[in-house]
Amino acid sequence: QVHLVESGGGLVQAGGSLRLSCAASGRTFSSSAMGWFRQAPGKGREFVAAINYSGGSAYYADSVKGRLTISRDNAKNTVYLQMNSLKPEDTAVYYCAASTRVGVLIRQETPEGLYDYWGQGTQVTVSS
Repeated sequence: QVHLVESGGGLVQAGGSLRLSCAASGRTFSSSAMGWFRQAPGKGREFVAAINYSGGSAYYADSVKGRLTISRDNAKNTVYLQMNSLKPEDTAVYYCAASTRVGVLIRQETPEGLYDYWGQGTQVTVSS
């Protein structure tokens, strides 16, 4: 069992930065791949980024490549999403998720169905 709590969301101007954190409790964090997803108003939830259990492999949605960076600190049971050069279209509720089924090498977007545990989400609003 893994319990996830996101933090770090807020209101920022376009071009600004935020760092989201996702704190995990449970024994399986260090063996779990982690993902970030987001859901904008009126839209479905979409993949943002994923990182494998060790931090050695990561993958990003095309819309965020070069601007957002996923990382993890297994000693702190925490995964991060550094968000730079934010755009109004990044406005969404951001969710972190944990998976024991995502492989070691992440070469494509990982579907929601592979994730077993989800946080409650944190709101990110980017003003123009």
